[in-house]
Amino acid sequence: MSTQHSIPGERTFLSIRLNQGTFTGNMLTFYLCCYAAIMLATFVPQTQPFLLGEVLKLDPSKQGMVSGNLNFWGEIVIILTVGFWGSMSDRVGRRLVTAIGFLLTAAGIVLYGVARDVNGLLLARVIYSAGIASVSTMMITLMADYVANASRGKATGLLGIMNGLGAMTAALFLLKLPAIFKGGGMDAESAAIATYSTMGGVTAAIALLMFIGLRKGVANQEAKRVPILRQLQEGMQEARRPIIALAYAASFVARGNLAVVGTFFTLWATIYGTTVLGMSAADALAKGGSVVAISYAASLLSAPVFGILADRINRISALALTLTISAVGYGSTYFVENPFSAGSIAALILIGMAEVGCIITSGVLIAEHAPDRLRGSVVGVFTLTGAIGILIASVVGGYLFDHWLKSGPFVFFGIISFAVLIWALILRRSDAAGTQAA
Repeated sequence: MSTQHSIPGERTFLSIRLNQGTFTGNMLTFYLCCYAAIMLATFVPQTQPFLLGEVLKLDPSKQGMVSGNLNFWGEIVIILTVGFWGSMSDRVGRRLVTAIGFLLTAAGIVLYGVARDVNGLLLARVIYSAGIASVSTMMITLMADYVANASRGKATGLLGIMNGLGAMTAALFLLKLPAIFKGGGMDAESAAIATYSTMGGVTAAIALLMFIGLRKGVANQEAKRVPILRQLQEGMQEARRPIIALAYAASFVARGNLAVVGTFFTLWATIYGTTVLGMSAADALAKGGSVVAISYAASLLSAPVFGILADRINRISALALTLTISAVGYGSTYFVENPFSAGSIAALILIGMAEVGCIITSGVLIAEHAPDRLRGSVVGVFTLTGAIGILIASVVGGYLFDHWLKSGPFVFFGIISFAVLIWALILRRSDAAGTQAA
């Protein structure tokens, strides 16, 4: 068993070994990027119900499908632009592309505040999503640029903590902005403009910090880029291996989980608060944010547990455990009518655990079984299946929300989680039988 030792003169950040030319200021800026990216990615979908209800005055029976469609087209933009941002960063540098990403995000957020119809929201969502795609791509690229390979596990753990803190900041504080501005005497439209303009200004300031704090220059790209279509073909061919196919399905569940909670819980809370409890949309949104923050706290606290578990037991068993939690958490929402109830909170705690657990265990599983020669292609398809999970969650979830139950998107993913769980248990049993036979 080898032990990693620091090289004399090598720079470190919180015991994370850094690549040559990377300084503490670069790492602080990088982790600010991680924090801000998730904060902003959470803020927009979860404040959307306030716009739909109080500003656009959209009928509650249509809000689920509209939310799902906005999420769908946003994800399409992300899928289509991530390759462009990666290539662009090779040519003009990571810090410029990261700064541009935050500026686009800021522009989309400001446009959200002034949109007065669904088409205006769609335009805002497209611009916002292009920015989020840039920032998300750069997070992965900057990690590779800045952190030595031996420390990337530790650095990723810290990235997860910053992501969790960003999501909780949005849920606990930013979702209350409309209510705060309305409490100060503004009407709904003015509160929307103030909320999104404030966050647009904050995001633009973050863009400036990215340009100042990230490392200058263009990284040397010695490795030849594999064409995207070839990566897709190679990755799909690897799906013939049962464990790789299972990991792809788990990615579908993991990313779809994020879309369901981010898009539909605050919408459910807002509609229930306004139609049943007689609250304003802004107050219902703030209350819903406090509840969903519990789910994010569960994710944050359970992430280290699932990380350790994935290293201590069979990876398929670890995935099966998280899928069990997912099926129970999502499935139990079938019996929940009040999103603010104790039953809803219990379900959200399980859902928060399942979200991070599925992300960690599916990621570890794909990393273990992807062939070195085709690692990039396999990870590319793994990411693509996650994106498809978001698309399906958005469209099907929106339809179920409007035409069946407000908890319909959650129940739907509970069923999918259960189906993938059965698949995992079958593979685990065959794997155990194969090991005994050997």
